[in-house]
Amino acid sequence: MKILDHIEEWIITFLMGAATLIIFASVVHRYASGFAIPGVQDWLLSLHMGWAQELCIIMFVWMAKFGAAYGVRTGIHVGVDVLINRMSDNWRAKFVIFGLFSGALFTGIVGTLGALFVWENGMHYFVFNAMGVAPADLPEGPTLPDLEWPTWIAYSVIPMGSYLMCFRFLQVMVSFIRTGELPHHDHGHVDGLDEEPLAPGQDDAIYRMDDNLHPKPLGDDGVHLNNKNEGGPK
Repeated sequence: MKILDHIEEWIITFLMGAATLIIFASVVHRYASGFAIPGVQDWLLSLHMGWAQELCIIMFVWMAKFGAAYGVRTGIHVGVDVLINRMSDNWRAKFVIFGLFSGALFTGIVGTLGALFVWENGMHYFVFNAMGVAPADLPEGPTLPDLEWPTWIAYSVIPMGSYLMCFRFLQVMVSFIRTGELPHHDHGHVDGLDEEPLAPGQDDAIYRMDDNLHPKPLGDDGVHLNNKNEGGPK
């Protein structure tokens, strides 16, 4: 399972980095080719980078699909759970399982419909041709206008990303049934910054806000811990 986690992260990192470099190179090429530099301008104008925008759009779509699956695994997706958290543990567990199963069902349906679409959009022609089977009257399928790739290659992220997201929903659901815990992402954490030590009795740094706008954990006497440290309730 760790291998799949790493592959997922590597794909997202590669797509993000590659798309950034391609966009940067395309912008530099566009502006640099406008300068009348002998020899250099002619060489830049001979380079065709009209495909860059289309490729980056496809890469960002792929990154979003795999990133959605990563978000399910790490608990980074935003959810409205105010009502569910007010329920008893028994009912809360049932609703959480129902929500996770619904997510798995929905993404599984999207993945199946996407796989059928990709297959009929030209992938069947490619597979039969690669196997040496005469494609007969099967259409070769459309191609992308700038990259001139078969469109099924770009669309294949729909079944792959959706099935991966479906698997992540099922993985989180099984883990929740076994342990009663959901993946949690600390939205207040910033990589590269050292966190301040927690106050006595405080178990989550995300609640340590001093603007009176964020929820603060309560002590045994019902008084906010931050307020106790500051000399009393505000």
